[in-house]
Amino acid sequence: MDNLKKLIREIPNYPKPGILFYDVTTLLKDREGFHSLVDQLCAHYEGKKVDVVVGIEARGFIFGPALAYRLRAGFVPVRKPKKLPSKTVAETYQLEYGSDTLEIHEDAVTPGQHCLICDDLLATGGTAAAATALVRKLGGEVVGAAFAVELNFLHGRSRLPGVDVFSLLKYDQ
Repeated sequence: MDNLKKLIREIPNYPKPGILFYDVTTLLKDREGFHSLVDQLCAHYEGKKVDVVVGIEARGFIFGPALAYRLRAGFVPVRKPKKLPSKTVAETYQLEYGSDTLEIHEDAVTPGQHCLICDDLLATGGTAAAATALVRKLGGEVVGAAFAVELNFLHGRSRLPGVDVFSLLKYDQ
């Protein structure tokens, strides 16, 4: 995993002072790194029933379709408000500095479908918990949550009880 971590650019004091930002765009542009990351994420879910991969805006739109393709599943986007053209279901969640909302098309997931949540990074877990709540509102079963990067020190997986959380690259501080 160290070879993949070396491909992630660390930017101090972004987006605000005291934050260390992990920029995955440098990993994405590396053909071997990107292929390796997708292969390793998919390996965790091979043999498990996944009907759709639910990608969270915006970088979940990069990793999600790649996983969906490899797992022979569909892809469903979860977006910021007023970005989806048809009727939606919304979930508002708390951030450390306020609140935000995510939406999903009300017909994107059918009852009983096996859904894999996907995003680039798991930090505090609020966004992933909101996406999980949206899938469950529609009757979907969340079979897992896949992340390229996890910031262990923010304890985001604690916001996803009962969900198989899998992250490839973990940072402890």
